[in-house]
Amino acid sequence: MKNHHHIITVVAYLLLCCSLLPSSTTALLLPLPTQHIVSRPHHNRQPTLTSLHATSSSSINEDDSPRTLISKGMNSFRNGDVSTSLQYFDKANNSVPDDKLTPYLWQRGISYYYLDKFQEGHEQFSLDVRVNPLDVEEIVWDIACLARMNDSRFFSVENQMSLPKGKKDRRKIMSTVYSLFRNDGATEYDLREAGHDSNISDEFYSLFYLGLYCEIRGETSKAEMYMKMAERSKYATGAGYGDYMSACARVHCKLRGWVV
Repeated sequence: MKNHHHIITVVAYLLLCCSLLPSSTTALLLPLPTQHIVSRPHHNRQPTLTSLHATSSSSINEDDSPRTLISKGMNSFRNGDVSTSLQYFDKANNSVPDDKLTPYLWQRGISYYYLDKFQEGHEQFSLDVRVNPLDVEEIVWDIACLARMNDSRFFSVENQMSLPKGKKDRRKIMSTVYSLFRNDGATEYDLREAGHDSNISDEFYSLFYLGLYCEIRGETSKAEMYMKMAERSKYATGAGYGDYMSACARVHCKLRGWVV
């Protein structure tokens, strides 16, 4: 998701600023300085996940901007404190009038999933897809939430969210992920091979989504195997350590008690 969501964060910020300032001043906001983007920096060393409560909710500042709240929520999630991350995301959402920020809070949908709030996760990802219809990962996470709820829509491809007709995610690996989760022809073997035969980023994403796929199907042993492989992959431990999805792999294993 990373490239798509850098763009989404910029758009969300612009919408926020435009809603709070007089129309005569909004032109001053363009172009958007890079320091206002909620980024996913790479780290030279890996912080430990020694506690699931690394960040206290008491640190939430009423004066924080929505962008700051989202950044703090992402950091809380990276540290394994999913409950506090949700508090930050909710606070950010509530601080913007008319729910203008809501469809851009994909991070909140992921926190909902890991807190077993699958209905809320489904609702979040459904909104996300409206503003980011070409991102396969939004659709896949929604399918995961439906599966965990045992919702009948999970078993019906016609009722699942889908990419616009004739469109696809620009990332090649995501075409296979999409087909697998929608039961549209791809197999577990196909995704594993697609990742193996590609770059380290695609390898990570194939392993991560194989883990998620097996989990929602109740195949816990295979889910653990794939997710642990994703967590210790070259991408997740190296160039892609700062990718939010690498953090998802680490948090996933931590919460499930899967020691790498």
